Amino acid sequence: MNNALQHQVEVFEKSRDVDIILDLAPTGTGKTKAGFTVLLHQPTKSAIYIAPTNALVEQQREAAEKFVKEAGLPHVIKSASAREIRTWSDDKVGKRPGEKLYNVLRNPATIFSEVGANKPIILVTNPDIFYYATFFAYNKLDRSNIASSFYTKFGTVIFDEFHLYDAKQLVGLLFYLAYSHLFGFFKYGRRVVLLTATPEPACELALQSLEKQAVRIARIDGETGNGKSLPSQTTVNLELRPQPDTREEWLAELAFEVVQRFRERPKENGAVILDSLDSINRLKELLDKQGLTDYIGRMTGPAPFKDRQRAMECQIILATSTVDVGFNFERNPAPTRQNLDWLIFSARNRAAFWQRIGRVGRVLGKCETNINSEAIAYLPAIAWEEGLASLDISGGRIALEQTLKNLPCLEKPFLLAYWRSEAFLEIARPLLELEEAFQDIAGAELIPQLFETIKSTLGGNRTWDDCRFRIKVLRGAENLSKASLKDVQNKWKFTPGGQAFVRTYIKAKYPEDWDDLQAGRVSLDDYERLFKQDEEAAKDLKEFAEIFSTSYAPLFSFRNTFFESLPIRDPHGYLLDESEETRLDPIHLLRHYEFVPNGELIEVTSRAKENYELVFRLSYPDTWQEFVNTELNKLTAFKNCRIERRLGVGGAIRPTPLIQVLEKHLIPGMIIAEKENQYIIFQMRKEGIVSYPIVIQCSNAQKEYRFLPGIAGILTMAMKGKQLRLPDDEPFIV
Repeated sequence: MNNALQHQVEVFEKSRDVDIILDLAPTGTGKTKAGFTVLLHQPTKSAIYIAPTNALVEQQREAAEKFVKEAGLPHVIKSASAREIRTWSDDKVGKRPGEKLYNVLRNPATIFSEVGANKPIILVTNPDIFYYATFFAYNKLDRSNIASSFYTKFGTVIFDEFHLYDAKQLVGLLFYLAYSHLFGFFKYGRRVVLLTATPEPACELALQSLEKQAVRIARIDGETGNGKSLPSQTTVNLELRPQPDTREEWLAELAFEVVQRFRERPKENGAVILDSLDSINRLKELLDKQGLTDYIGRMTGPAPFKDRQRAMECQIILATSTVDVGFNFERNPAPTRQNLDWLIFSARNRAAFWQRIGRVGRVLGKCETNINSEAIAYLPAIAWEEGLASLDISGGRIALEQTLKNLPCLEKPFLLAYWRSEAFLEIARPLLELEEAFQDIAGAELIPQLFETIKSTLGGNRTWDDCRFRIKVLRGAENLSKASLKDVQNKWKFTPGGQAFVRTYIKAKYPEDWDDLQAGRVSLDDYERLFKQDEEAAKDLKEFAEIFSTSYAPLFSFRNTFFESLPIRDPHGYLLDESEETRLDPIHLLRHYEFVPNGELIEVTSRAKENYELVFRLSYPDTWQEFVNTELNKLTAFKNCRIERRLGVGGAIRPTPLIQVLEKHLIPGMIIAEKENQYIIFQMRKEGIVSYPIVIQCSNAQKEYRFLPGIAGILTMAMKGKQLRLPDDEPFIV
């Protein structure tokens, strides 16, 4: 590595002797290459590189190929997103994605005969694949094989940009670290590299907990020079502004800033990065009216590859968070100076702030490195009340880092709450699988120790026995919900988790029977006869299993959306610059656009004159008081629930035939009273957490409440509101 930066040298050197290397060098300073240097200590062992987005997976695969070629390493490089795995050949091992992935890890030549037999592999993948593999979430035929490979195969494990991981992904990462420690993989040479410019305080605390348990961790700040350090970023003249109260005011201000820069400095390149897709598209319309259409490109989630390629060559790029990771605003031909001279962006948390400001003025490897850049950052207005107003600007970046670190409004609020809430059960799933795999053999005694290690790392008060039983209940609910009615009647007792779930079912729905079961006056054998003989009783059990398992979906799901994306056609360019077809979240479509069916596609015909409010409507078969007693403030799943859209609060309902296509048998979430929780709902809205009106039609009344469908809203209520309940009326732990 010619002209290696100091942090790259230190990562290579430290990885000789420590278990975990934390590279904290600033964005754009070659942390990827630093991570790859660790491979040189174990040149014949396989490795895995986890990148946070699929776009970055492809980019880092190319970086790995270049590094391996230059270093003369024997590794085969394969990238693995869910879509890419499906394209691998079915000829030798069948069509199941899990079967393909396992065989590629076992011997890459099994799928790719051209690579040669039994070569070590570098697998470049994303956090979702890593989580599914290590948490036994693949097809039941493949999950054990894949988990075994991920836990035992890799000598080097690199987590890139892990500050962008959500709470679920971080649970998977920390679980893997604890497993590697307790089962001795660090002792036998495994090295884990964590790459981030902005580690979250909660993650720092978790790593400190592992250090106390004799895990060796090295932190490399990347700020020290080595006599020949190369500049990575120009001086950035930064202005901090509070985000205006109204979106119309803000968009007008943004448009003014963009037009001014374009007209005063027509040779400079710039970008705007916002969290809202709709705000980006509305800003595009304002700039079109100023005659800038030919100079603007959009980099958003729905934008196809063709549109993104065009956008990269535009003088002004309008982007969502899709550019936060792995996007360097590269241009062809490459300028001798920075690719981005100015940047305007919003940031809801510290990680987004540092990630986005790191996009502007990047000059690593450039000839001209002394031309200043500009940035305007819009932060929540409350930041000035919390201490930003007292920032000493003469202190530069160090003072800014310290000030932002102390602003509560820029924290990721749900990391600790997620780990310590009901979602803590997530770690019980792989632990139970491991316990059953190690049953009666060496290693079984380590499972309770692994639980305690995770508990001390993440926090929480539950015991392993509590979590083990609860995850068995959930497993039973999942299995019985998918079983046929006949199998529920005849095989529930032998279904994994079935007996634990039936106990919970009796306790929740028939308290008197539960007392008899507890006292030994009846046994589960009596219920075996009941379900075989009474089909209605078996139906009731299956329905409760469906509600129970679906209720946990917001806690255990990777996605915050209700529905799969829809194929749409956009002939008028409301979302796309060049292409006409893409996929879009139905919720975004329903709120912001008018549309009509067009064959297998949905065609966007116009922008809605006003954004629609989405309203859920639930038909409840009993009285309003019964609903309050049994369903309010409770994590559950609702049937007979549909979605409507209306114009403004209390406005007219707009009939939308498409919605019937999207309706689900059960929709998970939590219903709360708006009047009693107005302040919490207001705070959630300020943090971008969505809740929806829901109209409850009972047998004797119609009432309106608020519906929380996602993990963020549920955890906010659990932390700040009344005590919440689970589907079986047990308390929601937080």
